Amino acid sequence: MAAPRYRRRKEDRPQEITEAAFSVFAEKGYASARLDEVARRAGVSKGLLYLYFNTKEEIFKAVIKSVVIRRVDALLDAVDTTELPSEEFIRGPLLKFMQGVPGSPVAIVIRLLISEGQRHPDLVDYYWDNVVSKGLAAIGGFIERGVARGEFRETAVSELPQLVIAPMMLSMIWRILFTKRSLDTDKLMETQIEMILAYIKA
Repeated sequence: MAAPRYRRRKEDRPQEITEAAFSVFAEKGYASARLDEVARRAGVSKGLLYLYFNTKEEIFKAVIKSVVIRRVDALLDAVDTTELPSEEFIRGPLLKFMQGVPGSPVAIVIRLLISEGQRHPDLVDYYWDNVVSKGLAAIGGFIERGVARGEFRETAVSELPQLVIAPMMLSMIWRILFTKRSLDTDKLMETQIEMILAYIKA
C-alpha cells in the first residue's frame, strides 16, 4: 500500500533541499550561496529549511553525502566483495569509476573545495575523513591483497595509493583551469593504470 502523498513529500524534503543546495552552490560558490535561495529553489520556507539543516555547512555536508559519498561507498563495497582478479578489477570497475568522475557532479564539489577550502577548513576535513581517506585506504588495501595473493609484487604503490587516483585528480583540475584546452582524460587514466600495473605485477 502506497504511503500518503503528504508523508512521501515530507520524507523527500531533505533530499529536495540538498538537490536545490547543490544547484545554488554550483552557480554561486559556497561563500556566496544564500539559504533563502536554497529554500526558494526547494519550494520550502526558510524556516522549514532550518528544521532539517541548522547551518549552511550542514547543507554542504549533506551535498557531499548525496553527490560523492554514496558513489564512493558503492565503489568501496565493490572493492570488498569483488571476486575478480585484482588486475581485472583495476582495469575494469575501478578505472570505469575514475573515468566517470571528471564529468560528474563530484567534480563540481571538488571545484568548490579547491576554490574555497582554505576559508572553510572544516569542510575540507569532512571531505578528507569521509571520502579521500577511505578511498585511499581501500585502494592501498586492495593492492596489498593482490600482493598477498601473489598477483602483485611489493612496491611503493601500497604506501602511495595516491598514484592510482592522481590522473583522476589531474583530469578534474585540468577541466577547471584549462576549459579551452582539451585533454583525453579517459586515455590519461587508462594509460596511468597500465603503467602502474606494469610496475606492480608479480
